[in-house]
Amino acid sequence: MIILGLVVTLAAIAAAVAVILGNTGEVHVTAFGHEVPGVTEQWHLFLAGVVVAIVFMAGAGIAALGFRRSMNMRRELRDLRDEHEESLQTLELERRKLQQALAQARRGLDEQPSVPAQRVAPN
Repeated sequence: MIILGLVVTLAAIAAAVAVILGNTGEVHVTAFGHEVPGVTEQWHLFLAGVVVAIVFMAGAGIAALGFRRSMNMRRELRDLRDEHEESLQTLELERRKLQQALAQARRGLDEQPSVPAQRVAPN
């Protein structure tokens, strides 16, 4: 989308430059070495300028939307990476705590003397 916007913008700039540089007479308009048909009066030339300006603005708008979308995608991806990294760190911390608790529980079982189970007589 960015490329399309830039191509349209560059085409509008090229058309405007060609009209400006290629025309020395008041109503004789040429672009890219060819006479532009239908432009016989000054308002025709003005209207052609308006069309070129509209095409330029459309191209610049398309490019801006593409840049904005690209930046939003990059920001979202960066945020997701950060969130993923935080969750990995949290899980690693929890794993270490659980390993310590398990080690303490195993040490506690090893330290207790083993007492044979006693049977209780029924009443």
